[in-house]
Amino acid sequence: MTTAVQTAVRPTRFRVLIAVMLFITVVINYLDRSNLSIAMPAIAGELDLSKAEQGILLSAFGWTYAALQLPGGWLVDKIPPRLLYPACLILWSLATFFMGIIGGFVALIALRLMVGVFEAPAYPINSKIATVWFPERERATAIGFYTSGQFIGLALLTPVLSWLQTVLSWHWVFIATGLVGILWAVLWYAKYREPRDSRANEAEVELIRSGGGLVDLPRERPERARVTRADLATVLGSRKLWGIYFGQFCLTSTLWFFLTWFPTYLVEYREMDYIKSGFLASLPFIAALVGVLVSGVLSDFLVRRGASLGVARKGPIIAGLLLSTVMVTAGFTDSTTMVIVILSIAFFGNGLASITWSLVSALAPRRLLGLTGGMFNFIGNLSSIATPIVIGLIVTDDSFAPGFAYMTVITVAGILSYVFLVGKVERVAERTQEDRGVV
Repeated sequence: MTTAVQTAVRPTRFRVLIAVMLFITVVINYLDRSNLSIAMPAIAGELDLSKAEQGILLSAFGWTYAALQLPGGWLVDKIPPRLLYPACLILWSLATFFMGIIGGFVALIALRLMVGVFEAPAYPINSKIATVWFPERERATAIGFYTSGQFIGLALLTPVLSWLQTVLSWHWVFIATGLVGILWAVLWYAKYREPRDSRANEAEVELIRSGGGLVDLPRERPERARVTRADLATVLGSRKLWGIYFGQFCLTSTLWFFLTWFPTYLVEYREMDYIKSGFLASLPFIAALVGVLVSGVLSDFLVRRGASLGVARKGPIIAGLLLSTVMVTAGFTDSTTMVIVILSIAFFGNGLASITWSLVSALAPRRLLGLTGGMFNFIGNLSSIATPIVIGLIVTDDSFAPGFAYMTVITVAGILSYVFLVGKVERVAERTQEDRGVV
């Protein structure tokens, strides 16, 4: 009898399924960001694009993705993830699909802009789901796990997409990834539920709630229908939040190098064929995957051992950024093997630092998780515009070293931001009711 009672009240682990669903969504999300970089050498050859034109096309996603982070964050605060996520998935997957159907430089730019529009709410949704579904002591592990999806997908599927391009054509890179996204959108809508509406038992819901998970947030109704001046003042007026905003810009600059110029670097500057370059391009992503998994587990381990959130969350981020600075040495060797080793170390560091969304969960005002996440992602993903354009302008036909030097300077700036701006990790307070005014 006692055993039966204990079994009945044992918490379920439905949140594990939620983590897996987020993981799969992130895999698809990042394949649709990176598929252009895989196809770019073939597209550039077919359309006779200059380096500057390639940089513009590679940056097109970032223009709309960054610009719509705030509206996207606002939508996340208003529309349940069960509805918003599959809607976004279908729309960005359709835009991706049609990139493989419609040719031409202008058409590709227009469709890439659309992918950026509909992917804009994705990571604020992820952050909100993690805050709702996971207690604080598990959250960095969950964030690290689903964030690793971007690297697992790229590591394992970059060679597959490169092979598909070689066997068929670059068009099929977009057709295949678009169809996968549409299918997953249907499955997401069928399976995702909020904690109190899911198959998680009351013991699991209470475990999440008592551990700092905001399980009742989906049922809370916002006080106002519109963003107020005080809301914007809160997310723009905090030194701590600016520390993570700018730090995210610096961190994601390295990521966007790998998502845009890296395959072109291997094909054009290292003279590799598509299949070999696809394989070698996957190695830094594998290193980044290891970094992500180590980071989440290490951070939560430190929390459980009594370390402050500042040490547990910022420590892996700063250490990872320090490792990423080795990228500058890639411009001083002619050995392809050494370049891959150097860039794998740098991208391991990027993965180690990639639990930055745990700081959004820890610092953001609870009512403004979506808006704060949107601002964080907006400023962070300005790098998706800057990185491809700046590298396209500063590299020469003979040397990619200026590109590596630029990435290193940006990384050092990120370290300084986390050290001097973020400070103690604690939730930022909202402005008072008297300070609020509708905008």
